[in-house]
Amino acid sequence: MKKYLLPSIKLTALMILLCAVLYPLLIAGIAKLAPGQGKGETISLNGKVVGYENIGQKFTADKYFWGRPSAVDYNAAGSAGSNKGPSNPDYLKTVQARIDSFLVHNPGVRKEDIPAEMVTASGSGLDPDISPASAIIQVKRVAAIRNLNENAVMDLVAKHTEAPLLGILGPKKVNVLKLNIDLDKLP
Repeated sequence: MKKYLLPSIKLTALMILLCAVLYPLLIAGIAKLAPGQGKGETISLNGKVVGYENIGQKFTADKYFWGRPSAVDYNAAGSAGSNKGPSNPDYLKTVQARIDSFLVHNPGVRKEDIPAEMVTASGSGLDPDISPASAIIQVKRVAAIRNLNENAVMDLVAKHTEAPLLGILGPKKVNVLKLNIDLDKLP
């Protein structure tokens, strides 16, 4: 038994050193080289942090572009989807309520023209981005509330439309928080 006990203790100590000390230090060191130095990429306005680039924010006022609905009310500590399928009656009521609300706040938009992402929550519930189509469908409302020219608001959406990674990976997207910050800067 003594023959196996000492090597087992040595191996355990080695694995603790590797897995619980060296590996976390290595990952923390790599994170320090990333944007945000491992603390996330913050978005600041006038020297004050107003949000994170990769976490969705709740916008419900008509003067702002709305992001994708969240099943967790944008609580990053409780990231999750609703886990309800398209045949669940409660889920269907929730989606219908979102459609009705969207139509009330965006007069002139037809139900069939609403992008699905504007009435369904994502798997994480924290999407910071919407598709360009989801931004464009809101331009008329935002421009009217702010007394802005629709073309100026469209130009702002175009400015904030990000191309897919390397031109091929993923869809085009618009970061809602960045768009709304720049929207507030318009005269």
